[in-house]
Amino acid sequence: MSKLSDKKIPSGLDPWNALRIHTDARIGLGRVGDGLPTERLLEFQMAHARARDSVHMAFDASGVRAQLASLDQTILDVHSAAPDRATYLQRPDLGRLLDDASRETLTTHKARYDVAFILADGLSARATHDHGANTLSLILKRLGDSWSIAPITLATQSRVGLGDEIGTALGAKLTVMLIGERPGLSSADSLGAYLTWAPKPGRSNADRNCVSNIRPAGLAPEKAADKIAYLMSEARKLGLSGVALKDNSSSPALIEG
Repeated sequence: MSKLSDKKIPSGLDPWNALRIHTDARIGLGRVGDGLPTERLLEFQMAHARARDSVHMAFDASGVRAQLASLDQTILDVHSAAPDRATYLQRPDLGRLLDDASRETLTTHKARYDVAFILADGLSARATHDHGANTLSLILKRLGDSWSIAPITLATQSRVGLGDEIGTALGAKLTVMLIGERPGLSSADSLGAYLTWAPKPGRSNADRNCVSNIRPAGLAPEKAADKIAYLMSEARKLGLSGVALKDNSSSPALIEG
């Protein structure tokens, strides 16, 4: 018998409560006159406030660095050409470009790497604070010894396209950017992973593979790491990413193998 059918709803209480425990979606909100019940209105206002806070939250790069301390990896801090959060939100183009100092820093570490990992604030620093380091650690555990890994980059005021400049500056064949996604009213802490083969300025989203909604209440970091490691291996084997790289990680044949 399902959990839903097992749940007993006390007499007089909202019968939608039995369904709400299975989803973050706003269902059966009810009405009072031509408006929402006070409880539902307050829930909406709280979710909206959390989303706004996530967008404007400052990126705590030092805190993320501390979470990565157990990894035997060099860690670099970089900044986009957007000097502050207000400019970043108003000028997405600047979030895709490195500032001069960051470009020089990366160039000094340039070599031939298989992959460069980037942890970035994006539109939800909260997501990267909460899930970035853990997700990266899980991915690294799933990779074999054959991968040469560039210094891990912590990117502030970053858009997804900044990974193209970072990958080019480091000399990486593949970039994997873990970045905070635009918050929704039910998920202010959603992390996204973007994989780009042969990164270079001018790449479009069609050239990338995306694994989104990484968070305990969405795609669990463990499952996300499985999918990302699979896509990385396929990208390296085939020399491509984006729409040309199909995600067959959920194939029964692959799971059984």
